Parts: sequence; structure tokens; C-alpha cells
Amino acid sequence: TWTECASTKAGGTKGGTSADTPAQLILEYTESGLAVTLKNAEMNCAINVDGLSLDLSQEGNIINYQVVQSVTANCTCKIERITSTVTGLEYGKEYVLNYSITYTVCGEENHLSPDNHDADLKRIISAANGKAKRITVVMPFLYGGRQHRRTKRESLDCAVFLEELINMGVSNIITFDAHDPRVQNAIPLAGFDSFMPTYQFLKALVRTVPNLKMSKDTTMVVSPDEGAMERSVYFSNILGLEMGMFYKRRDYSTIVNGKNPIVAHEFIGTPVEGKDILVIDDMISSGGSMLDVARQLKERGASRVFVCTTFGLFTDGLDEFDDYYQKGFISKVVTTNLNYRPPELLTREWYAEADMTEYLASIIDHINHDISISSIQSPTVKINKLLEDLNP
Repeated sequence: TWTECASTKAGGTKGGTSADTPAQLILEYTESGLAVTLKNAEMNCAINVDGLSLDLSQEGNIINYQVVQSVTANCTCKIERITSTVTGLEYGKEYVLNYSITYTVCGEENHLSPDNHDADLKRIISAANGKAKRITVVMPFLYGGRQHRRTKRESLDCAVFLEELINMGVSNIITFDAHDPRVQNAIPLAGFDSFMPTYQFLKALVRTVPNLKMSKDTTMVVSPDEGAMERSVYFSNILGLEMGMFYKRRDYSTIVNGKNPIVAHEFIGTPVEGKDILVIDDMISSGGSMLDVARQLKERGASRVFVCTTFGLFTDGLDEFDDYYQKGFISKVVTTNLNYRPPELLTREWYAEADMTEYLASIIDHINHDISISSIQSPTVKINKLLEDLNP
């Protein structure tokens, strides 16, 4: 729909479109890319119209567009509302960043794998080489991060990936909560920083959990397995809390879904009875082992169980988490917004988001202005201030 055309010269008339034919912006995905068409956008203004220009940008599944109309005779007209029609996309499916991108080969639909995105990243670096002052790769979820060590005849995907980036001219690599930060030893002369969302976790808990206290008498940190010990130790030290740990007892005689199944979670630590528990890990995949840990903590008398993980994948859906929440085994699950999350997750009462937007923007800003990032690497000062407000 059009606003009025107001002219400083005589003869200016109102512009508009027929009510029966509203202006439409048609966005259509084709094999050659995103096609944009304007329909029913003729002007009825008597003043000469130079034309319409379209400024289009896409952020995930949000398509932003701004229609600018240039006219003569000091007449200003603008579009207040456009009905948008998107075709070529399957209804109900999410199209966000690199999530669920598909391509067709020999009539068969294929989904891009992490290896495909790795290759695309290298293409971008190759195109910028020799022209950019400095190349920094910001990869919140590190490629091959869980293939970080060799115990038998197997590949070291993450180490090879990092070496390739540095050999291509990358100066710095920024990631969050690397599964094992020691993987940076593969590139000892290059910049590698793994940032932790500790402060953002605490902010999310303070914002969404009533009557939350952080003291040795009321709260305890628990590591769900041996691999999460280091990040759990950091949490317990910076918060001044007691700590416990589960270790996974596996059946190495069988293989289920490509791995040895967990027989039991055994707990080591001080009693959890009557305490709020913070369970810290780097990611939730299916969530089965994390939920088992939460159940065992409640069976041992824990008051409330809060799960904090950097990456929430929820590969087996949300039903089991809904069930455990209804049964009281979990009180809150906190994950960051550093990876794709299904829309239904954001509506769950048990879910809280740790927003990393401002933190990531600050990191990029420091790097681009050649400022040391030491001041933002450690959130100790902010956490202490938060604890003072929480425990007056």
C-alpha cells in the first residue's frame, strides 16, 4: 500500500494501488538462486516516477527487504506495507543459515554435511587471500571438535582442519567451549581462543529461576562425566561451590549406534541432598546420559537440577525432556544461541537461553580494532558482581 505523494509543485496527486490488487513482493527459490519480483506496484501518481529499487538481505530464515522509490519534482512516496509471498520452500521446514541446506544430484536430494561447509569456508578464505589485511575465522561450534585425539587407527579431523586453515593464511581462530582446548597444540604458532559462556549461563539462571542462591550450603556443581571435569572445576572455583562427578561405566563388549552403551553412571562427591545442582557440559546431543544424571541426582535427594550446556542439539527431540520436567527430574535447561535450535524448543517452560550475541560482537570488535581480548576472556569481575547482587 502506498502513502500519499506530497509535491511542492502544482499538479501533484495522490498515488496508490487498487484495493483489489495490492503490491506484492515475490521471493522465489530457483536453481540459480533467489529470484525477486515486484507485482502490482504501478504508481498512479501524476508526477514522473524514476522507478523502484530493492535492497534485499537475508539473515537465516528472515528475509529483510527495503523498497526505495526515487521520484522527481520533490515528491516523496514510500511503501508502508508489502504482502510477501515465498514459493519453492516446503511449509513447516526451517531454513536457517547452513541448517538443512540441500542440493540435488542425479535427481536425488542430498543434505550438506559439515565436510561440505568446511570446503565452502576454505573457498571463501581462498578468494580473500592476498587481499585481506587479516583473516579471522569465527566458528562457534568447532569442526571436528569431538575428533580431537587419537587412541587407535583413526583420523585427527580437528587438528588437520586447524592446520589447513593456518596454512591458507588464517591468523586467528575463535570458537566457544571447544570439546578439548588442547587441540590448539596442533597450531602452536597461531592464534586460537576458546571462550566460555560461564557468565551468560549465570545471567540466564538468575533471570529465569526464582529463589536462586549461590553458596556452599545451597548449591553444588556436578560434572556429568570425566570429560566435563575441567569446565566443572572452573565453575565450582569461580562460584566458590562444592563439586561432584559422575563417571560412565560402559559395556565394551557390545556396540549400539556406533558406540559402547553406558551401563551406569556412578557418582563421586559430597552428598547432594537438599541442594540445587548445576550440571555443566559442553553439549547435549540426544540428552539421554544428561537426563539419566539428573534422575540419579533427584533420587539422591537433590532439590533442583539445572543443566547448563553450550550447545543444545536435541537430536532425539524434546519429548523425553518434557517428561523429565513433568516428573520433576529437571528444573531448567540452559543452552546458548550459538547453534540452531528448533522453534518449539524456545517455547518450552523448562528452557532458558544464554544469549551470546553481545559477547561475540565484543570479541569481534576487539580483534578488528587490534585491542587485547584478555579483558573479555575472563568474566571473573562480572561474575563476582552478579554473585554480590545474588547473595547480598
